[in-house]
Amino acid sequence: MAKKKKRGGANDALVDPNINSASTSSMESIPPISPVPDINTETSSSSLIICRNKHWRYISSFHGPWLQLPPEVLESLAYSNFASPRPRPIDPAVFFDLVKIRRLVEDATDLSVRATNGTTLSSLNNSLNGSNGIFGGGGPATLGLGLGRNGNAKLSRERRHRMRELATQKLSRAYQLDEIAASVATMQSTSSLEEVAKLVLQRSPTDPDAKYVHFFHEKIPSRRLAESTDLGSLDEIIHDRPTEAGPLRTRGVTRIFKEDFIDAARDLTDGLLICRYMMSQHKSDTPELRLVSTNGETEIKSGVVHRPTYEVKVEDKDQPNGLEAQFLFQRAGVYLALACQNIHPSLDDSMSQNNFDSITIGGQEKNTDPVKLESSINSISDEAHQRQLEARKLVKAYAKRALRDYINYLSNFEYTPGLSPEVAVDFLRKVNSAAGGVPKSKGTPTNRLLEMSGNSGLSGGNLSDALIPHSRSDPMHQAGRPFREGVSYPRLPLPPADVYPISVLFSSSPPPNLPPFPSSALLQTNLLARDQFPEQLSASTWAQIEPFEAVTYHPLLTDALHSLLLCHSLLQTSSKEHLRHAHMAARLARVCDGYPIFVACRSPSRADWIEVIRQANNWLGLEKSWETLCTPAPLPGHASAPTKEETEAEIKERRMQESILEALADEGVVDDATFRAAVAARERRAEEQNSDNLTQGGSSPKRWAQDDGKGYPRSTGRAEEIAKWVREAPQVLEGLGKGKGGKKGKGRKQSP
Repeated sequence: MAKKKKRGGANDALVDPNINSASTSSMESIPPISPVPDINTETSSSSLIICRNKHWRYISSFHGPWLQLPPEVLESLAYSNFASPRPRPIDPAVFFDLVKIRRLVEDATDLSVRATNGTTLSSLNNSLNGSNGIFGGGGPATLGLGLGRNGNAKLSRERRHRMRELATQKLSRAYQLDEIAASVATMQSTSSLEEVAKLVLQRSPTDPDAKYVHFFHEKIPSRRLAESTDLGSLDEIIHDRPTEAGPLRTRGVTRIFKEDFIDAARDLTDGLLICRYMMSQHKSDTPELRLVSTNGETEIKSGVVHRPTYEVKVEDKDQPNGLEAQFLFQRAGVYLALACQNIHPSLDDSMSQNNFDSITIGGQEKNTDPVKLESSINSISDEAHQRQLEARKLVKAYAKRALRDYINYLSNFEYTPGLSPEVAVDFLRKVNSAAGGVPKSKGTPTNRLLEMSGNSGLSGGNLSDALIPHSRSDPMHQAGRPFREGVSYPRLPLPPADVYPISVLFSSSPPPNLPPFPSSALLQTNLLARDQFPEQLSASTWAQIEPFEAVTYHPLLTDALHSLLLCHSLLQTSSKEHLRHAHMAARLARVCDGYPIFVACRSPSRADWIEVIRQANNWLGLEKSWETLCTPAPLPGHASAPTKEETEAEIKERRMQESILEALADEGVVDDATFRAAVAARERRAEEQNSDNLTQGGSSPKRWAQDDGKGYPRSTGRAEEIAKWVREAPQVLEGLGKGKGGKKGKGRKQSP
């Protein structure tokens, strides 16, 4: 009798049953050849089967230590971040969402594991504490009191089902908060979570929570999400729960994978409306709540003034929510994709050529009448030109919508330029002069910059009213250096720095007090301070007077900044204005730091922007390479370290090794051709970066969770489309509105 063929083997299809054992044993020494996957063929039985949530976009942006930190530590950091001075290091909305997701996923993991093992919580606790009794046993049992712990208690089928139902409810709540972060968290958990929703659906096929969780945990072939995903389950969930925005966001993102951008935009718009309505209802029922934001500000809770505190606790219902920012970011990406879809028909002349060829047969005109033939040709040309104009209008219309959503997304985060060099130096001079450490320089008038820089909230804007005299009996100075008798010393508050929403930086009139970029402002500050102070000042003092820019971190912020620049490329913003926006995005990207929660993120939009600059021959006139402009800012108080000189051969060898290692780690490399292309692209990009003659001299200590800004190693297809639009699209200057006659000003064409 022939043996049955085993299922699940990767090489079963390659085994011939007629081959004898001798030939089989001789073939075992030959290493198997791994087949090259073909994305155009049907999935074979040997394809990799993984959960659907592992295909989700921007998963790498949410990796970081928050996945390993104890929940108590993570929650404490979230409250400290929320009570920090503005701009807060990390967006409080996404931080609180991470805390909730960690708590929900861990609770669901505990329930699913117990349901799988069939053990009760009491028996589990007793088994863990069994060695605490006398002679390693339970106390009552060893004394013969008949109070055994019944460690073999098992759960009934109904109770195990209820536990799985509760686990799916918690997972559903986590995915509704943030499906990207929840996907990352579940990947780090046990494998029992992957089957918990499926087991619930076997007994409760109509459970909406189980359907929602199973949609993320369903096993599908790798890289086949669009072909292997049916939206029927999401449609049923949205029909059953029309007031929840999470399933609409999930269906919109899934339609992005299917390239159904019109319906994706509709889903994301509906979800955004629901999200904003629910937020407005919550705000109307919540009393006023405003925590300390900067040094010297007070805290207002229900009209009562309190002093600043870092021990504040916020109820879950009052914590900020990041759902609106998620909808804005995803919808902006959809609009940008729709704009890129219309680039090709707006610049392609093949349509008119095909129509012209349709009136000829074998080189002979259908109509020999010259007048009718010329009329047909003109009609075809006019129609093709009209289609191109309509496509160009769609490119700019969708790009404008994408830009609007990106600006609204950026308005949720804040930026500070730090203290200006003049204000910082003047503050340091006053402190040292009052302490008797450094006398005021003769001939220098008293500077009142501190009174003009952000101290309007102190005693009506008068700084002298905020100076509180004190004596040596002050406990703050009893253990310090000796002070002179009869001298009153001021208690100077550190002047608060100006804080702006990031969206203001990209407006037509940005704040005037921003430090120049790109420039050597740091070096100028050090020289200004060293001219006025002796060399006794420590490195920590220098760190305080250096301009310290900061921005609120969000995992998707870097991608949004570069997507905004791509939108301006499609809108044909003037080179001068576009260059200002590019410098502003690089200014923010270099200080974007997710410490201690997130690691460096990989941005596909950043790779596309770099490729557009290269293919469009740097039409903006950037003086430095983009990698150099986005080099992480040095830490305050750290000077540049000298670099070791390398020979040309060593530099070339190092580039090749780095390119090979990065290409091997790239998930998009599937065969020899893509591997060679990835290595070549990395080597070319490294050479372009090294050829920049204006790079910074020396290497500075890198910030936490920041790399050299390589981003995605390979650009996507939209980079070529946008670069083609920049090179070939005719410039159109829009009118300034309605003229004197009441007619709207028309666009004026210019030669490309």
